[in-house]
Amino acid sequence: MDSAAKALANKICGEVVFAEYPGKVLKKWRTIFEISQKELAGKLNVSPSVISDYEGDRRKSPGIAFIRKIIEALLEIDKERGYRTVSKYRDLLDGFQTDIILDMKEYDAPISSSKLRDVVDGEDVVFNERNVNGHTVIDSIKAILRMNSYDFYRFYGFTTERALIFTRVSSGRSPMVAVRVANLKPAVVVLNSIKASEVDEIAAKIAEIEKIHLIATEMNVNDMIKTLRKNFR
Repeated sequence: MDSAAKALANKICGEVVFAEYPGKVLKKWRTIFEISQKELAGKLNVSPSVISDYEGDRRKSPGIAFIRKIIEALLEIDKERGYRTVSKYRDLLDGFQTDIILDMKEYDAPISSSKLRDVVDGEDVVFNERNVNGHTVIDSIKAILRMNSYDFYRFYGFTTERALIFTRVSSGRSPMVAVRVANLKPAVVVLNSIKASEVDEIAAKIAEIEKIHLIATEMNVNDMIKTLRKNFR
C-alpha cells in the first residue's frame, strides 16, 4: 500500500472509530469509492445483508479488526480499478492551495441543502433541494485568476454532492460560468458577500439549467466557516 493509500486508510478509520454513527460513515466512504454493497460483501466473503445492517447501524458497531478489513477491501477494489479514488486523494494533498481553498470538510452523514442554507443565514436564489456530503470554501477571485480547468475538480474533495462556497463575490456570474463549463457539478453553490437580489440573472439561469441549489449569504467568511464546522461533523 503506498503512502497516499495509507493516509486515506487512516483518515477513514479515524472517522469511523470516533463517529457517533459509524455505519453512516462506512456507507459514506463506500459511496465515495463507488462500490456497491454486493461488491464489497463479495470481497469480504460475507452476505450483502451484513454490510447493509452495519451501514444502517442495525448491528453493534463492528470491531476495529473488521473495520480494518472493510477499509482494506475498499482500497483493494480501488487498486483493481487503477486507484481511481486514492489518486484523487493524492492529488488533493499535493495540490491543496490554502490561500484559494479556505476550508474543506467531508460530513459524517448527508445533510439537506436547505439546512445548510439556514446555518449560513442564506437566501435562496434558485431552490433545488439536494443532499450535501461536504463543503469547500473558495476565494473566488484567486481561483478565477490562478486555477485552470484541470485544477477545478480539487474543489470537490471526495464527492460532487457538496456545497461550493465562493467568497468575495460581486455578481455571481464568474463562479457559475466556471461551474457551467466544468465536467463535475456541485449539488449546491453558495455565493458569499452578496444579497440574493444582487445575483446576476445569468448565474441564476445556470443554476436552473444544472439543477443546482443556489444560495446567497452576507455572513462573515470566518464566522461562516466556524458555524459550518460547529453544525456539521
